[in-house]
Amino acid sequence: MNTKHISKFLSLVLRHNPDKLGITLDTQGWTDVNILLQKMNAQGKNVDVERLKEVVATNDKKRFAFNEDQTMIRANQGHSISVDLNYEAITPPNFLYHGTVPKFMGEIKQQGLRKMSRHHVHLSEDKTTAMRVGARRGVPTILVIRSSEMHQKGHLFYKSENNVWLTDHVPSEFIDFK
Repeated sequence: MNTKHISKFLSLVLRHNPDKLGITLDTQGWTDVNILLQKMNAQGKNVDVERLKEVVATNDKKRFAFNEDQTMIRANQGHSISVDLNYEAITPPNFLYHGTVPKFMGEIKQQGLRKMSRHHVHLSEDKTTAMRVGARRGVPTILVIRSSEMHQKGHLFYKSENNVWLTDHVPSEFIDFK
């Protein structure tokens, strides 16, 4: 399995479907590295601890993290299953960005950005990252979020270990549609 395939598989089992591999995540999304590797190898994935460390270290979006002694692993954000990542609310920068595609603009103008099946709406501090995210589904449209204004009105923001900004909902009144 190449690094990209391992990363995609880890995203699936650590963010959405641990049952696919037969692993258990604790309430904070952690699972035992040795059990993860045993289950992966039982399914023919052929991954050892060094390869897993390489995948975590080289993932361009830093989607995964080890605990301090590297005996546990979890996804940093993007879960569709119930986990508590213990994020603390912090003050966001004045503006954050969200990448999308034109076909969703009508719904976003009416309802704002919703978390859908995830725990949070994902935002970035820079337009380049938002552009890459939006480009996964076609020609990207970058939305500017007036996050400081949202925060002043009582909306909470969190920042994941891999620098993704998270919030529960972005009402359309805080989105600059240009």
